[in-house]
Amino acid sequence: MRGSFAGLCLLTLASRAEAFEARRRFAIPPKPYAEALIDLAVQADVSLLGASACGTGGEVGLSGRYSLKDALGRVLAGAPCAWRVVDAHTVRITPLAPPAPKVVAASAPMVTELLVTARKRSESLDTVPAGVSVISGEQLFDTNAYDARATAGQLVGVLATNLGPGRDKLMMRGLSDGAFTGRARSTVSTYLDDDPINYNAPDPDLRLVDVERVETVRGPQGALYGSGALAGVYRIVTNKPDPDHFSGAVQANASSTDGGSPSYESDGYVNLPLSDRAAVRLVAYYDDQGGYLDDVSLRLSNVDSTIRTGGRAALRVELNSQWTVDVGLVAQRLSSRDTQYTTLTQPGKRANQVREASENQFVQGSVSLRGELGWADLTSSTSYVQHAYSSLYDATAEASAFSETGAALGVYSESARIRRLVQDAVLTSSGAGQVSWLAGAYGSLSEERTPSALYILANPPIQPAFAPPLEPTLGQRIALAPLALTALNGPLDDPGAPLTQVYDENRMDHVREMAVYGEGTWRFAPGWTASLGARAFDTSLKVAAEIVGAPPAESRNVDADGDYRGVTSKASLQYQFDGEGPLLYGLYSEGFRPGGVNSTGFLPIRPSRVTFDPDRLENFELGAKAHAFDQHLTLRAAAFYDIWTNIQSDQYRPSGLAYTANVGDAHIQGLEGEAAYVWDFGLSVQGNALYSAPKFTRANPDFAGELGSGLPGAPRMSGGLLVRYERPLPDDLKLRLVAQADYVGPARLTFDPTLSSRTDPVIDAELLAELATPRWSAGVFVTNPANTAGNTFAYGNPFTFGQVRQVTPQRPRTVGLRLAAAF
Repeated sequence: MRGSFAGLCLLTLASRAEAFEARRRFAIPPKPYAEALIDLAVQADVSLLGASACGTGGEVGLSGRYSLKDALGRVLAGAPCAWRVVDAHTVRITPLAPPAPKVVAASAPMVTELLVTARKRSESLDTVPAGVSVISGEQLFDTNAYDARATAGQLVGVLATNLGPGRDKLMMRGLSDGAFTGRARSTVSTYLDDDPINYNAPDPDLRLVDVERVETVRGPQGALYGSGALAGVYRIVTNKPDPDHFSGAVQANASSTDGGSPSYESDGYVNLPLSDRAAVRLVAYYDDQGGYLDDVSLRLSNVDSTIRTGGRAALRVELNSQWTVDVGLVAQRLSSRDTQYTTLTQPGKRANQVREASENQFVQGSVSLRGELGWADLTSSTSYVQHAYSSLYDATAEASAFSETGAALGVYSESARIRRLVQDAVLTSSGAGQVSWLAGAYGSLSEERTPSALYILANPPIQPAFAPPLEPTLGQRIALAPLALTALNGPLDDPGAPLTQVYDENRMDHVREMAVYGEGTWRFAPGWTASLGARAFDTSLKVAAEIVGAPPAESRNVDADGDYRGVTSKASLQYQFDGEGPLLYGLYSEGFRPGGVNSTGFLPIRPSRVTFDPDRLENFELGAKAHAFDQHLTLRAAAFYDIWTNIQSDQYRPSGLAYTANVGDAHIQGLEGEAAYVWDFGLSVQGNALYSAPKFTRANPDFAGELGSGLPGAPRMSGGLLVRYERPLPDDLKLRLVAQADYVGPARLTFDPTLSSRTDPVIDAELLAELATPRWSAGVFVTNPANTAGNTFAYGNPFTFGQVRQVTPQRPRTVGLRLAAAF
C-alpha cells in the first residue's frame, strides 16, 4: 500500500535546533496548520514528526520572537492536533484523538508537505534552485502508479523505454544516450532512500509499495551524486517504522485485458512498534501481469506474461535523543516469460522461434546512521546490492554462420551478476545562519560478471566446437532448460534435438570509485542566496574477459584497465521575493560518466573501438517557482541549455552483439513546466510538459559520418495531465474520480539516419472511480480506454533489428477492480 495508509509523515530537516528554549524570530504567513508547522520547523531548525496529523484545514500565521514552545502553542491553538517534546531537538505532532488508519487522502495535485531530500539534505521544495518534482504516496495510490514507468507521466521531463518489466531505462529532459542498455553508465541515478540501486544495469523496476513519496531532480547532479546522475536523480522515499503506532494495510487488484490473460496484484504492509524507541515495518507484494501477444510460430497465446514478487523489512532504533539507526532489507524477483514486441502486420502477433524470457533479481541490504555531533549533523549510509538479470533472444538470423549445412535455430543468452558495496557519509552544518554547508565522502566497490553465449540447433546436428564451462552461468542454464527447448514446438521435426554452444564470453569487471564533495550556501542579502559545490572523483576499472568461439568466430582473451579522475562542479544564484514569494534562480551544473572497455564480438574488435571515452554534460538553467491565488495555484518552470560532449551510447553490431561507442557531441535546449490548481470544492488539476530540441554539433567519424536528427528514444514533446475530484457522501463515505493522460511524442530509435525505426506519438490514459471510508476503499479502473495500439518502442530483438519491423504496442484496454483496507 501507499504512504496514505501510514498516517505518518517524517520530515527530517537538514539542521538541528540550537536550544529548545531559545527565543527566535518567526515569520509565517497565514496558511493551513500542517504547512504552518513545516515553516515553523524550517525556521526553528528542528525535526518535526507527523505534521499530517493536523489535517489540511485551518489557517494560522505567526510573526515575532518566541521560544519554540510558545510558537507551537500559538500555531496549534484550536487545531485538531497536539504537540509533544521527543527531545531537545525533535517535536512530534499527534491527533487529539487517535484516528483510524486512512486508506485515502485529501485531493491535492502536488505535495503539500514541501520538504524534499533529493539534494542530500532537507529543503523546502519551492526554495531549491533546480528542477525538482515530487509525487506523494497518496497520489501514487490514487493513480495506480506501482512502478517507475507508471510514474513517468506525472513527473515533468521523465521518460522510460518500454522493452519490458525489469529491462527498461529511465531518461530525463530528453537526455537520452540511446534506447539500449549495455556497458555505459545509466544517465539517471536511481536511489532507494539514501542508497543507489543502479549502475549500468536496467532499472530494477521495484514495485512502489508503502512509499512516502518519489522525488526527481532534473539536470546533471555530478557535484553531489557522481557519475550516475548525468541527467538527474530518481529517488524513492519509503515510509519508515513508527514506534508510536501499530498499523497495517492490504490491497488487491484484479483486471482483464482485451484479448489477453487476466492480471492480479496484491500487496500490504504492517508496522510493529517494539518499544517507545524501536519499530519494525514489513512489506510484501505479488504481481502477475497477464500477457496479450501471440506467437504464431510457436502456436502460443499471451506469451508476454510477467510475475513480480518481493518485499522489504525495515528496523528503526532511536539509540538516544540524538542518534537513530535504520536497517533495511529489500528483495524482488521479476520473471517475464517473453518479450513484448510484435513482428507481423497483424495486431498483437509475432513469429519467433524462441520464447525470449528474462529474469531480474534484486537484493539490497542497508544500514543508515543519523545523529548530531554538536557542530554538525552526520548521515552515514552503507549498502550492499546484489543484482542479477538475464535475457534470451531468438538469434536464428545469425546462427547459420556457424554451420555449413545451416541452422534451424539460434538462442543467444546474456546475463549479468553485479555485487556492489557503497559507503556515503555526509556532514551538514548545524544552526540557522547566513552560511550553511555540506561535505561528504563516497566510496564504492563493484564486481560485475557478464557471461554471454550463443547456442544453435544445426540440421543435421554438429559436434560442439569446444567444451562448455564446468559451471553454466544463470543465462546458460536458462538457455539449456526446457524453457528454450519448448520453443521447438512446431517448426522442427525433432523437438528434443540438442543445442550446441558455438560462442562463449565470460567477462569480469572490477570498479572502484572514490570521491569527496561539498557545497556551501551564502545568504548574502535579503532574498538573495548563492551556492557553490564540487566533487573530486577517481574511478578505476579492471576488465578480464575470456572469449571462445567456433569458426568463423575467433577465440581470444581481453585484459584492460582504465583510470578516470576529475572534478564536477555546480553554482547557483537565486532570489526569493518577500521572503516566501516567487523564486527566480540561475544554475550551472555538470555531469560525468567514466569510460570503459568493449570485448563482446565474434571477431576481434578493431583497436579504435576497444575502449570508449568518458562523456561530460554541462547544464545552464534559468528557472522560476511561484504560488498564486491563496496557494491554490502552483507554477514551476525552467529553461535549459546543455552541452554534451563525447556522448556514450550502447549500440548493436550487424551480428546482434553489443558494444559501446562515443557517437559525437550535441547541444540540447529545452523548456519544462508544471502547474497545478486546487479548487475548494474538491477538484484539482495538474499538468506538466517538456520540450527538448537537440542538435548534433559533431559526429565521431569512427562511429558514423552522419547522425540522424534527435537523440534516440527521446521525443521533442512529452507531457501529462491529471484530474482528481473528491466529494464527501453520507456515512463517512467519499467518492473519488481520477483521470490521467500522458503524451509521448514520436522519436527515432537509433543515431543512424538510414534506419527508419521510430516510435509513434502515444497517449496513455487511465480512468478510476472509487468509494472510500477511512478504513476501506473499493474502486474500478480502466487503462487505455480508447484501446489504441500505438508503437511505444520500436525495438525488441538485436538480431533482427533493422531487418524486421519491430513494434511494441500499447497494452490493450484493461478493466479492473481494486480493493483496499487498513487496520
